Amino acid sequence: MPLPKPPATRAAILPTTAYDTQAAPKTRRAAAKAAPAQAEEPHPALELRTESADLPAARGSGGLPVKAPSRAKAAPAAPAPQPKVRKPRGSGPAKLFVLDTNVLMHDPMSIFRFDEHDIYLPMITLEELDGHKKGMSEVARNVRQVSRELDALASEGGPDSQEGVPLAKTGHKEAGGKLFFQTTFLDVSLPAGLPQGKADNQILGVVQSLREQHPKREVVLVSKDINMRVKARALGLAAEDYFNDKTLEDGDLLYTGVLQLPADFWERHGKTMESWSQAGYTYYRITGPLVPALMVNQFVYLEAPGEAPLYARVTEITGKTAVLKTLRDYASAKNAVWGVTARNREQNFALNLLMDPEVDFITLTGTAGTGKTLMTLAAALSQVMEDRRYSEVIVTRVTVPVGEDIGFLPGNEEEKMSPWMGALDDNLEVLARSDTSAGEWGRAATNDLVRSKIKIKSLNFMRGRTFMNKFVLIDEAQNLTPKQMKTLITRAGPGTKIVCLGNLAQIDTPYLTEGSSGLTYVVDRFKGWPHSGHVTLARGERSRLADFASDVL
Repeated sequence: MPLPKPPATRAAILPTTAYDTQAAPKTRRAAAKAAPAQAEEPHPALELRTESADLPAARGSGGLPVKAPSRAKAAPAAPAPQPKVRKPRGSGPAKLFVLDTNVLMHDPMSIFRFDEHDIYLPMITLEELDGHKKGMSEVARNVRQVSRELDALASEGGPDSQEGVPLAKTGHKEAGGKLFFQTTFLDVSLPAGLPQGKADNQILGVVQSLREQHPKREVVLVSKDINMRVKARALGLAAEDYFNDKTLEDGDLLYTGVLQLPADFWERHGKTMESWSQAGYTYYRITGPLVPALMVNQFVYLEAPGEAPLYARVTEITGKTAVLKTLRDYASAKNAVWGVTARNREQNFALNLLMDPEVDFITLTGTAGTGKTLMTLAAALSQVMEDRRYSEVIVTRVTVPVGEDIGFLPGNEEEKMSPWMGALDDNLEVLARSDTSAGEWGRAATNDLVRSKIKIKSLNFMRGRTFMNKFVLIDEAQNLTPKQMKTLITRAGPGTKIVCLGNLAQIDTPYLTEGSSGLTYVVDRFKGWPHSGHVTLARGERSRLADFASDVL
């Protein structure tokens, strides 16, 4: 590799102070732009001495003076970036939250959900946790996880100190408070009507004692037990429910998956609209003020008197434009799914989702009699038996009884689950009657074949499984917790479709509400994903008696 040519002239001599300045790190462009006035002033240490009284000017080989290099310009050093510190939501000292045992059993990570506020755990809470740690139930697993979290927090730095244990030391940076354990006996005077030996009353005594010890600090009891909160407020103590597990504060804010277009939709969005036809469907590319409110796989409709109605689904959103795709009319008998046709607008939307192979996760909510199970089972049998898209149908549900438990059931897994699958049997009977062309022998043979393609599984044995090329139907999903819902959905392998059905007005699991149900959780988290869809079925189609009972009872 040849060497570069040697310089033709002598270089100007730099002062010794310029060496350290040139070795300093360069400032950022943003800092230089922020202070243009200072950047224009040359630094005295960077002035190149070319012509001065003490040093002769540099000359070239011909004796002519060489043009001095321009003065260097440098911006002042930018200050080091400071880490962002989250501002507390309120002013004054941090609150002190006393957690009831049922909060930890419900959400094992609840101790890290209180932002900058402190957590206080009474000793009776730890005793109750110790009594529920054995077993294979969801509560026992949560208790064991809480014990592991508390052990990690208390392992390095005495929990009996008055300073408390920082909650962020195990990696949960969102928790800015401290954890305090009760290490001393608190002498509390509760009303004589409250038995001192009961655990709830001991926790109430701890809250009252803490309020007396910290008069300038707000002490709040957090409990999922309504009666516990009522007793605390009757004693003049602050008590709150645990709200962090709630996806939505109000059930009316839940995503419905359906949007009615305004009457002036075409006037406001039709000027720049593009339309084309492909594979029997019509597509519309629109741009307008309604686009930011749309989501992928959301259904839109426009019904105006004297005009053809529009029923479409949002298939693509790119910037300020959205693409609408018309639907297949499943209300027509020629598009019947296993003999089932849509009886209303929302059922037509649901069948379009159920029959779409590109949609992997579907949630259907609605009151009793809206056809959730019947449509899903018909779509499953059609795609398993006729289209051969899936190998079999797997049906499961939560075994939460409405009344008294009937005890242990005999038989294998499927036989034990059969009493809980009465809805499946009823819908299979309806689907079998829809086949009027075959005789009684033909229907009996079809029923046997259908039964061989439907597997009934229990939720207790779902961990570690992987469903490949299956149609999974989760009935009564409103009784699932978010953690259980995550366990089920993550079982899906390649080519599997999961459909969750439920009525949020019929929750039987303790401590679950419409806002904290696992069904609400997945509807809110999956909305807008290109391979998921949700429809809230509004009108019942079971019978006029069932529809009237749903409205007036």
